[in-house]
Amino acid sequence: MGRARLAELHGVATSYEPAPGRTVRVPEDTVVAVLAALGVDGSTPRSVREALDRHDRRQRDRLLPPCVVVRPGAAPRLSLPEGTELRVRTEGGAPCAWGPAAGDGPAVGVSAADRPMADGLLKDAAVGLEEAADGPAGLPPGAHTLIAQAPDGRHATAPLIVAPHRMPLPPVRSHGFLVQLYSLLSARSWGMGDLGDLADLAAWSGRALGAGFVQLNPLHAAVPGTPAAPTDPSPYRPSSRRFPDPVHLRVEDVPEYAHLRGAARERVDQLLEAAAGLRTSVLRDGALIDRHAVWALKSEALELVRTVPLSPGRRAAYCDFLAERGQALEDHALWCALAEAHGPEWRTWPDQLADPRSAGTDRARGEHLDRVDFHCWLAWLTDVQLAAAQRAARDAGMDIGLVHDLAVGVHPSGADAWALQDVFASGMSIGAPPDAFNSRGQDWGLPPWRPDALAATGYAPYRDLLRGLLRHAGALRIDHVMGLFRLWWVPEGREPTEGCYVRYDAEAMLGVLALEAHRAGAVVIGEDLGTVEPGVREELAARGVLGTSVMWFERDYDGGAGRPGRARPLAPEEWRAGCLATATTHDLPSTAARLTGDHIELRHRLGLLTRPPAEERAAEAVEVAEWLALLGRLGLLPEGPGDEEAAIKAVHRFLLRTPAMMVGVWLPDAVGDRRPQNLPGTWDEYPNWRLPIADARGRAVSLEELVASPRLHALMAEVARLTPGAAFLRATPRTRGAGASDSLSV
Repeated sequence: MGRARLAELHGVATSYEPAPGRTVRVPEDTVVAVLAALGVDGSTPRSVREALDRHDRRQRDRLLPPCVVVRPGAAPRLSLPEGTELRVRTEGGAPCAWGPAAGDGPAVGVSAADRPMADGLLKDAAVGLEEAADGPAGLPPGAHTLIAQAPDGRHATAPLIVAPHRMPLPPVRSHGFLVQLYSLLSARSWGMGDLGDLADLAAWSGRALGAGFVQLNPLHAAVPGTPAAPTDPSPYRPSSRRFPDPVHLRVEDVPEYAHLRGAARERVDQLLEAAAGLRTSVLRDGALIDRHAVWALKSEALELVRTVPLSPGRRAAYCDFLAERGQALEDHALWCALAEAHGPEWRTWPDQLADPRSAGTDRARGEHLDRVDFHCWLAWLTDVQLAAAQRAARDAGMDIGLVHDLAVGVHPSGADAWALQDVFASGMSIGAPPDAFNSRGQDWGLPPWRPDALAATGYAPYRDLLRGLLRHAGALRIDHVMGLFRLWWVPEGREPTEGCYVRYDAEAMLGVLALEAHRAGAVVIGEDLGTVEPGVREELAARGVLGTSVMWFERDYDGGAGRPGRARPLAPEEWRAGCLATATTHDLPSTAARLTGDHIELRHRLGLLTRPPAEERAAEAVEVAEWLALLGRLGLLPEGPGDEEAAIKAVHRFLLRTPAMMVGVWLPDAVGDRRPQNLPGTWDEYPNWRLPIADARGRAVSLEELVASPRLHALMAEVARLTPGAAFLRATPRTRGAGASDSLSV
């Protein structure tokens, strides 16, 4: 019982439910290992008693919790001695008297949003919050500091985050493209899609198609590769989520490029020819995208471009960027420089470099100062081109523009894991427990945030991460958004089945997200597919986080379909309004592959089927037939059955019949591409994250060909016709098939 209580106090679950009504106990040694990763010894009965005693003493002696998160109009629930004085120092440095506390309130650290004000605070405290930004006495949304002075002389401070109730919502209903940027090659690409291509796609689709957004894969910085071990192409295992990867740069768009002369110009011209060869090999010869080869060419070219001095105005802008991004940028650039010198696995570096704050690391910073500046400069160039792409999108009339993607974690060998060691759990990896689709569970190989360390910093690393991603975004997609509530931790060396859930302070995680989204004026989309615990979708909807609804998964699993074991497809009016509705995602078969069954054949060739091929084909044929029958009954397939291109149009007509605020078109669907960009469960067996967009015959298609494609124009004409862009005044409540419901007022 003692260990179970200790685990509960630290958010560590000792059991989980893989299915309703079925409970699985977590192995005791897993609980012990996870507690150890949180700095708590639960290995013996004695250590458990001592840990519980320390926790109780800390709670008694502590005036304030590590971090206080409230919404406007609510006061924190604190347990304070009578007569304790509270003051606030706003993030701008201004002092704000908050008045005395009288008596004891509820327990420390309990989130206060939308709950009655604690008895231990005078009503004047709540008034300050209610007024928000209405006057100098109010507390605006922001990251402030709460200061407590007790009558017995004790003094404490804690971060005070005042978070808006909700995220911003889309101003109008809109449609847009979903695209993996690397797969979008143009006649100017260096072998993979870049930020110049992104700006072109946004400008064209906004102006010509009335699109309101372009959703991207994560553009996070990757762990650099070597000739023997090329860069991991997955955008979901980045070195850093705080900075984008300069491999996405359009070299010719760097202003200094135009001023190259002499031998430098000749060499860059040769690199351009080599890049054209990479592009041709992908678009004409069927080669895979080679990120490592692309970066080898671009990095050499950028080294030469850097020899051109910055103009005074450009130099000033660069200095502003350095000052704005501060320590985070310096750490990232230093890691990049040290990775060049010692390899990308920081745990194999000389011992004195293991700690980013050590004297040895400080000396190394001086020794590699030029390389540190080079990587800072690359980060600035990438930021500038991202800003230009978002500006192109907004200038083209897009209400949202770029939708960036936040990966769920970072590579354990990368820059963030090195620079932020104190807030990542050592010896742990996140993943997913066993479920009906994967009896072995999943281990993603990504270290998790420590919830206690995040709170101790006032969620500063998380706030900084969000602020960086939202600099040039109209919306942010959060991969595995359920991770804001809990994550499945797997101790190193154990199977995913031997993991356990660790809970995060969702009120704080959502509050920080709401604060940064509010400041950026950005929409937030949560990827909430898969196993979702009860209440999570409702809470996300209440905070204004849009969900992700994929057509093939939208079924009435509660009501059945008139026969055992089947769940009918949800009619369009039964969908939730608060979502991004799509036909597929990067991890799923394209719509053409789904309709034709090509994805079954692919999985069969790779040995990934769990049933005989005939059974898989029959089951898939039934599912597709059910959806096509519904499309026919709704009059959305006037062309009749048997026409693949018409069926894809019908699928998107259906999506636009739903009340979804955003409707996404997977760009490869517009030209009949049959290949998934990522096939979960494969590594070397399939070229994940390395495929260009292709047509129905598997031939790579350039951006210029996409823009001229009659098939794309025919589909998007239907989409644009059915997206009037009228402002949402109030969305009708809808019930979602997975059991969640939400109603959104805009």
